[in-house]
Amino acid sequence: MVAILLYLSLTLLFFLVAIKLIVKTTTTRPKHLPPSPPSLPIIGHLHIIKKPLHRTFHALSQKYGQIFSLKFGSQLVVIVSSPLAVEECFTKNDIVLANRPPFLLGKHLHYNNTTLIQSPYGDHWRNLRRISTLEIFSNNRLNKFLGIRRDEIKHLLQSLLRNSCHGFAKVELQSMLLEMTFNSIMRMVAGKRYYRYGEDVKDEEEARQFRRIMKEITGFGGASNPAEFVPILRWMDYGGLEKKLKSLSKRTDEFLQTLIDEQRRKEEEGNTMIAHMLSLQKSQPDYYTDQIIKGLILVSALNSASSLIEKTRKSRVTTEEVDINEGSGITMPKAMPLEAMCKARPIMHKLLSKSTYDV
Repeated sequence: MVAILLYLSLTLLFFLVAIKLIVKTTTTRPKHLPPSPPSLPIIGHLHIIKKPLHRTFHALSQKYGQIFSLKFGSQLVVIVSSPLAVEECFTKNDIVLANRPPFLLGKHLHYNNTTLIQSPYGDHWRNLRRISTLEIFSNNRLNKFLGIRRDEIKHLLQSLLRNSCHGFAKVELQSMLLEMTFNSIMRMVAGKRYYRYGEDVKDEEEARQFRRIMKEITGFGGASNPAEFVPILRWMDYGGLEKKLKSLSKRTDEFLQTLIDEQRRKEEEGNTMIAHMLSLQKSQPDYYTDQIIKGLILVSALNSASSLIEKTRKSRVTTEEVDINEGSGITMPKAMPLEAMCKARPIMHKLLSKSTYDV
């Protein structure tokens, strides 16, 4: 009897809470919000979001106007489809809209939202931007890396030469150009090559570990995790997301710390971003901490690696045509991966046989 009464009480309590949430959702609305379609408790408008997103948003804009609001679970989202309004958002009101939502990715991988791309707008973000502009990406610093860029271009040309030395050969340029860009950036940052086009890197295991870490990081898109929008899923650690992020964060931090310690042990100061940041650390140890340096390395590597992984994931070079038809209603045709028929001229053998540029 007691168990039945307890069950009935819990059921009644659940229905009362559900009714209260429904009434609150349908009758109350924060002031000054754009118009919005009716939402459901807990999930908000997630049930009406269908792919392709641009068509869903276009249909909603036809009904609710060029500026409307949606609830992605507990997250409020404002959709702006007017070019003039978008321009105003990113010019007059850019500071108001400068911050990113506090996702789990920023908490665990970006050192509690303290890196350049995750830090909220304020003094810390301005200092990081100043460091990046003046100490890392200034014209003087970039000119010092000219030899690295030349050397990577030569590596790329040598790879093309090997593939086409006996006649015309089909090559996929997109991934090779992205790998060249990534290697250039990582050589500027840490003095190491982690991707190869035809030749081995010095430490294959370290390179493989780094590529695996970068691939995992880019796989965790904040907007694709349901737990970020429905708090109850986050409390339950839906899909083991937070556990995976903690593990990845630990491995990433250990890897970046190894790069810093390796540079710190060198007797001579190298021409890398890490070496330069360590020299600044000696003069201002309170601000240029290892965590700040690791955050800058992560941002530099992640920006290039995410583009590389995303592009090469979509690329496919075979003798067969790839069926990219999507049926009726497609808004834009998709381009084939950038391919070329390459054949080296005789002068290239002589030119590329010379010694590598000094770095």
